[in-house]
Amino acid sequence: MSVTSPFKGALVLLDSEAMSRALTRIAHQIREQNPDLSQVALVGIRTRGVPLARRISSALERFGDARVPVGEIDINPYRDDLSREALARRVDSSRIGFGVEGLSVVLVDDVLYTGRSARAAMDALVDRGRPGRVQLAVLVDRGHRELPIRADYVGKNVPSSRDEEVRVRLMETDGEDAVLMVKLQEEV
Repeated sequence: MSVTSPFKGALVLLDSEAMSRALTRIAHQIREQNPDLSQVALVGIRTRGVPLARRISSALERFGDARVPVGEIDINPYRDDLSREALARRVDSSRIGFGVEGLSVVLVDDVLYTGRSARAAMDALVDRGRPGRVQLAVLVDRGHRELPIRADYVGKNVPSSRDEEVRVRLMETDGEDAVLMVKLQEEV
């Protein structure tokens, strides 16, 4: 399948088929590490982590297992790069229709970079209860951590520089499935 990138000079890291294989592999790994899926829930980090969590849940169901519930978490009220005034104006629009107490919760995100989104998601999650265990699944790990956070499940490790950006495009939000590497333009 051809990817029509809206980004000039973008390098395609994953096309639709490769993305599907990566998510299926993540689902298999989650199944291996969590034998009792009745005690597992997936929580997608908005925005693109939510459809990825739904796809992983569907893959687990196709394996013959029970449907793993999916929630979505809004990390904006927990971000550390906003002023207190901006944070006070933010409304938490997370949708988690189940209690997290005692569950193995797999946070799902599209790209792991500095680790700050994952940290914010963990803060948001524990405000809702005390999970038995928290794991992290990401489609792409591009390195450059600022916090001591690592993913338990990774679709693809991508070496990158700080002047590059990984852009994940999903059918649900962008009309196509692709992971692209884009060189950031220098400001003149």
